[in-house]
Amino acid sequence: MQTKKLRKDKVNIITLGCSKNMVDSEVLSGQLVANGIKVKHENTKLDHNIVVVNTCGFIDKAKEESINTILEQVELKREGKLDKVYVTGCLSERYRSDLLKEIPEVDAWFGTMELPLILKQFEADYKQELIGERLLATPKHYAYLKISEGCNRTCAFCAIPLMRGQHVSKTIEEVVTEAKKLVSMGVKEIMLIAQELTYYGLDIYKKRALPDLLKHLSDIEGLHWIRLHYAYPTKFPLEILDVMRERDNICNYLDMPLQHISDNMLKAMKRQITRNEIHELIGNIRERVPGIAIRSTLITGFPGETREDVEDLKAFLEEVRLDRVGIFTYSHEENTSAYELEDNIPAEEKEARAQEIMEVQQEISFEKNQEKIGKEFKVLIDKKEAGRYLGRTEFDSVEVDNEVIINTDTELPIGDFVNVRIEKAYDYDLEGVVV
Repeated sequence: MQTKKLRKDKVNIITLGCSKNMVDSEVLSGQLVANGIKVKHENTKLDHNIVVVNTCGFIDKAKEESINTILEQVELKREGKLDKVYVTGCLSERYRSDLLKEIPEVDAWFGTMELPLILKQFEADYKQELIGERLLATPKHYAYLKISEGCNRTCAFCAIPLMRGQHVSKTIEEVVTEAKKLVSMGVKEIMLIAQELTYYGLDIYKKRALPDLLKHLSDIEGLHWIRLHYAYPTKFPLEILDVMRERDNICNYLDMPLQHISDNMLKAMKRQITRNEIHELIGNIRERVPGIAIRSTLITGFPGETREDVEDLKAFLEEVRLDRVGIFTYSHEENTSAYELEDNIPAEEKEARAQEIMEVQQEISFEKNQEKIGKEFKVLIDKKEAGRYLGRTEFDSVEVDNEVIINTDTELPIGDFVNVRIEKAYDYDLEGVVV
């Protein structure tokens, strides 16, 4: 232990949960490095003496993963392999008082907005001039860019406002400055993220300003792809689509969580939208940007969901044929309005419904991918794995969507764009050759 105290601190940051958490970890890393402290993301060498666990508290599975990770790090501390264990993020924000009692071996707990307090543990100062500076945890050719924090919505199932607070937009100037810094670091694709992307600007500009922000971002030289994640469907600003259509470097891609389609479920979930309005919105989106890929997430097993609601959802997918779909099973979260309802659907039934719905989407995805055979696409090379390259088209985001498998003896630099002709198609992946 004595030698460990004499050596210089090295910090390992473990990030759990969503891309918004990843950005927070990257910002913390940048601040620590600027203060002369060594940092690694997900360090596997175990040559660090301090750990910061950035937790997720969104649903039961995420909370369980966060708790298990904290306990693993505490055990390493008990064994003398770590000096300090710090915990931050959504779980810490939401359950700090309980966790203090349950896991007293953790040296300090921090909420989602307490970066300066974390830095104080390292006798480091928060450097205001470093706004936008980050130590990327992603490959250097793509990055997430958070344009706002928090959410003003009151969706019945969601605890995010409890952990992240009310919606606060960054200014257009701040976002553009950060984007330019990322591009100067070699980033070619930026994924815009927020709790609710389409609400951007209402708090500071008194209007939905995402279209204006997109114009400024698309003017940045060297920024090849801009991708939109987490666009709320209610009062969707259609002007976004006009900018998307006009600007070549804005991907024809939209991640828009719908959560359900039956009116009684949408009302119970407090989504502030109806089935007919969703149908009309998707029609408008496809009319304004022909060929756009629409990704959505759905929830199954919400209190009161009936077999008819499930059949409605399946029929909707077959009719509308979304390009990408992810499914969550309902998690009964305390202090949300849905918590007052009886969580009356067993976990096994929730999973069975999710599987049933995904089988419908799997067939749709297979059919849509088959239509791509023989066509050429611009592909961004993400990595080389098992002797083959894996990349993505503009219609696919990182980790959640299709990958393009490329078999070639020619070296393809990671982060480069190549044109690929699709020769085979599967449920969720494509395979092709460089043209």
